[in-house]
Amino acid sequence: MQQLQDLRVSRIIRLSSPRALKEKLPVTEHIADTVCQARHEVEDILSGKDSRMLVIVGPCSIHDIKAAREYASRLLALRKELEPEFCVIMRVYFEKPRTTIGWKGFINDPHLNDTYDIEHGLFHARKLLIELNEMGLPAATEFLDPISPQYVADLISWAAIGARTIESQTHRQMASGLSMPVGFKNATDGRLQVAIDAIRSAMHQHSFLGIDQDGHSSVITTKGNPFGHLVLRGGSNKTNYDADSIAQTEKQLRKAELTEHLLVDCSHANSGKKFSNQLKVWQDILAQKEKGNKCIAGVMIESNICSGNQPFPVKPEELQYGVSITDECVSWEETEKMLRDGAEFMKQVRSKA
Repeated sequence: MQQLQDLRVSRIIRLSSPRALKEKLPVTEHIADTVCQARHEVEDILSGKDSRMLVIVGPCSIHDIKAAREYASRLLALRKELEPEFCVIMRVYFEKPRTTIGWKGFINDPHLNDTYDIEHGLFHARKLLIELNEMGLPAATEFLDPISPQYVADLISWAAIGARTIESQTHRQMASGLSMPVGFKNATDGRLQVAIDAIRSAMHQHSFLGIDQDGHSSVITTKGNPFGHLVLRGGSNKTNYDADSIAQTEKQLRKAELTEHLLVDCSHANSGKKFSNQLKVWQDILAQKEKGNKCIAGVMIESNICSGNQPFPVKPEELQYGVSITDECVSWEETEKMLRDGAEFMKQVRSKA
């Protein structure tokens, strides 16, 4: 009989189950408190109960665990300092969508050499999240593969569905069962309606194929996620963070009977993918808040120890420490100044109000 399956598959490697990995890297009561508290804070900000701004800030992608730890230790101190004005959560992205081909992120290729040691990637991704939450620093990420949340979602306080995947039924179903608030980015061409449709879909119950904690194929039935929200990231070389764009977005959300609270991504198309433009976006958002805007609940900022990015692929030992290998990031010094100045500005705005 002719072979009918796996004609284009070169190998299949069995992974540890989510339960097995969690037994190796368990959640403590303190870690659970960090995650739950941050999730509740985000929910309160999105529902208008908490007037602070949500700030999702950190590297475009995690590729160096040592650098990520150093960045986290700095951010933790800043989070505590600015807590009266901002709820700061670290951006910890382990998966990267590709338009064609390229490095797909730490979980997929942690050694940066096309060996695709996913077992290692999952272990050390979870280990880093354990360490951050143990420190008291909550984490945010984008979920790209529908299986990876089973391994790490219990350690995530805010999640994103990216611009390339919001039209995917698989990702809308996945988001409907996630335990944290989920931000849906507008499409890469700038369209909002696909994100609005995704939010509405994720609010409802779904049943779909997935895996359970033991790695067995299962039917997953969800309850729906009531904390889906829009993230504006611009598109097709156009921005959508200005006051007119925000006002139009509010109208669309109102028409769809969705929450009018949203986040603005200071990077991507809103910055023209130039790290120096993130400050311009940030300052515009603050100016809108001063004028009484209540729709903008927070921002995303791509930040690293050093500014810019560096060419990749190269040999891992040749990479510059603390510099992004994906999108450009603002430096730590720039991040500190942006957030400190922003917190002082918002403090004055709130006192006048």
